[in-house]
Amino acid sequence: MISIKKLIERNAEELFRAALNAYLSALNVMGQSGVEACPSLGSTLQQNLLRLQAALSAEATPVLLEETGKEAEADIRQWGSDAAGYFKQRAGEVKELMVILARTAELTGERDQRYSRQFHEFTGRLEAMADLHDLVLIRDSLVKSAIDLRHCAEAMAEESQKSLDQLRQDVSVYQARLDDAERLAGQDPLTGLDNRRRVEASIEYRIGQRKPFSILMLDLNEFKKVNDTCGHLAADELLKQFSTELKSGFRATDVVGRWGGDEFIVVLDAGRQAADAHTQRISRWVFGDYTIRVGDGSRKVPVSAAIGAAEWQPGDSLRSLLDRADAAMYQDKRTVAKRA
Repeated sequence: MISIKKLIERNAEELFRAALNAYLSALNVMGQSGVEACPSLGSTLQQNLLRLQAALSAEATPVLLEETGKEAEADIRQWGSDAAGYFKQRAGEVKELMVILARTAELTGERDQRYSRQFHEFTGRLEAMADLHDLVLIRDSLVKSAIDLRHCAEAMAEESQKSLDQLRQDVSVYQARLDDAERLAGQDPLTGLDNRRRVEASIEYRIGQRKPFSILMLDLNEFKKVNDTCGHLAADELLKQFSTELKSGFRATDVVGRWGGDEFIVVLDAGRQAADAHTQRISRWVFGDYTIRVGDGSRKVPVSAAIGAAEWQPGDSLRSLLDRADAAMYQDKRTVAKRA
């Protein structure tokens, strides 16, 4: 009878691959769950986990698996801490808005009570006129009451306007903070491009409009080599430079985003022919040598990318469109690899 130990040794590679696939799947699920739980911070976690997935997919060893496990644990712990702080901040903002509204309501109530007393005094003065018999006294009392009433109404209107202006100012400041938070929630923190969440929302919107559009997916060639030889900081600088050049190559109405790791995506309000023209333009204008800082010096790094284009067709879902573009991108990568 074959012992369990010998069976494990005989199938060690198969077991390792099965465990690796399960681990990669877990990383993917954790990244997606992070985005769903806290979109503004989840994209960073997802991108970090996608980077670890890419590293393991390219070269999987037990040592590397252990290292990525530690990195994944650190990323998840950091995300948990940041998410807790984020939700605490948002709760504080809601509390602040409630305080603003409560303060305004309190001031309005105090003002109304103050003027209510004055109006009550006017009523008493008018009732007292019923006991007057001298027309001159009645006239003087009416004139004084009318003047006081007018001043009271003017003061009340002025205070109401001031309260309204203050409320508008407070709400405007709060709205600006909410707008900034919304902008940051849809922005990739490293490159400043739209993040995956916002890109997907843009695609879904266009699908709902049922107007022609296309997407381009880009995957930088040999980026891992830059990461390994130049370090993470230099690699991040390269991503930022490439993002700036890529963004400048498109119209303001086009959506340019970082899909994750060294992958990028562009949403074009145009058909496949225009998308192919943009692909050629990217090859001419965006690809080429980039200078990055490495230690105390600098280094030129050639940058290119595999590109896959897909045009939306009636009946396409977000997933089917992305799958077509992704397949075209990897076909382009295989073609380049064969030529090399």
